[in-house]
Amino acid sequence: MNILMILKVALRAIFRNKVRSLLTALGIIVGIAAVIAVIAIGEGASTQMKASISSMGNNLVMIFPGSMRSGGMHMGAGAVTTLMPEDGEQIKEQLPHLVNAVTPMIRSNAQIIYQENNWQTTISGCGPDFVAVRGWDVGDGAFFTDADVRAGNRVVVIGQTIVDNLFPNTSPVGKTMRIKNMPFKVIGVMQPKGSNSMGQDQDDILIIPYTTVKRVLQRSKFNNVNQLLISLHTMDDLDLAKEEITAILRQRHKIYNGKDDDFTVRDMTEIVDSITSISRLMTLLLTAVASISLMVGGIGIMNIMLVSVTERTREIGLRMAIGARPRDILLQFLLEAIVLSCAGGAIGIVAGVAGAQIVGHVNNWPILITPPSIILSFGFSALVGIVFGFFPAFRASSLNPIDCLRYE
Repeated sequence: MNILMILKVALRAIFRNKVRSLLTALGIIVGIAAVIAVIAIGEGASTQMKASISSMGNNLVMIFPGSMRSGGMHMGAGAVTTLMPEDGEQIKEQLPHLVNAVTPMIRSNAQIIYQENNWQTTISGCGPDFVAVRGWDVGDGAFFTDADVRAGNRVVVIGQTIVDNLFPNTSPVGKTMRIKNMPFKVIGVMQPKGSNSMGQDQDDILIIPYTTVKRVLQRSKFNNVNQLLISLHTMDDLDLAKEEITAILRQRHKIYNGKDDDFTVRDMTEIVDSITSISRLMTLLLTAVASISLMVGGIGIMNIMLVSVTERTREIGLRMAIGARPRDILLQFLLEAIVLSCAGGAIGIVAGVAGAQIVGHVNNWPILITPPSIILSFGFSALVGIVFGFFPAFRASSLNPIDCLRYE
C-alpha cells in the first residue's frame, strides 16, 4: 500500500465516526486555543508596555539625587538634594559626542484656575531641552526658551487634558491662568500623548521653566533639582555614557575613591528588561497550564485509538491476510492519530485567535498574534498526535493475522 492509499483509509475511518472524532480532538482544540490566546494577550501587553515606556523619552538616561550611604544606612534615590542644574550643563558640555540633550526636572502639584474652571494637576519644571529629551513636540503655540528660564518668566505649556478641562471651547494659547493665585501666560500646548504603562495620563501636565518653579511657586532659596533627564544620541553608547556621566558627577560633587555616589543613574533598558522578564514569566506559566489540556487531549487520542484498534481487529487481520505489512498497519493508525490531532490544532488556532480578539475588544487589551506562535502551536499538536498515537499504532501492527481473523 502506498502512502496516499493509507491516508485515504485513515481518513475514511475518521469520518466514519464523526462525533467520536470531534470529541477525541476536543482536548487538543481547547489546549491549542488556550495557548494561542495566552501568548497573544501576553505579547500584546508586553509590546504595549515597551511602547509606553519608550514614549517617556528618546534614549533616556535618568539621574536622581541620593542613593548614598550614611553611617552604614542606604539613603535611597531622592533622599538627598545634591543634584544641580549645573551638573546637567556640564554633562552636555563635556559629552557632546554622547549626549543629545539634557533637562533638569522639578516635580510639584497645584490647583490651576481659568475663569470659572479649575483643575488639580502635576507641574513639571524643566528646561527648553524637554521636548528633545522626551521626544514630545508642541502641537500649538511654542515652547519656552533659555531666556525664559534665565529670567524665571511666568510662562506655561500645558497638556491636552488641561485644555479639555479648562479651555473646552477656545484656544488656550495667549490666555492667562492662575497657579497658586499667581498669573501665568499659556504659550503652547503639547501634542496628545495618552497614558503610560502604569495608566497615568501623560497629557495631564503643566510645564513651566524650572527656575520659575523654584523662585515663584516654591519660593526656595536653593538651586537643587529632583532629577536630570538625559537623551543620548544612541543607546549603543549607553554603558560608556553612564560611565562618563558618573565620572563627571563624582568629580563635581567631590566624591573621592572609596566613597559611595550621592546620585543614582538609571536608564530605560533596566525598566524594559524587568517588565519583559515578568511578562515572559507570566506567559510561560499560563502556557504551561494551558499545555495540560494538550496532554489530556493526547491521552484522549491514545484511549480512543486503542478502542479503535480493538473494534477493528478483524479488519486488521483481513488487511494483513491480503498483503498489508505491519508497517502499513502502523502507518495507517499513526496517520489517523496525526490527522485527528492536526485537525484539532487547526480548529484550536482559529478558536484561539477569535477568542483573543474578543477578549481584547471587550477589555480594551492589546492583542499581538505572531506567526511563530501559530506555527509552533500547530507543530506541537502534530507532535502530540505522533507521541500519543504511536503506542496504539504499534499495538495494531503487532497483532497476529490468524488471531485477528478469529476475533469475535
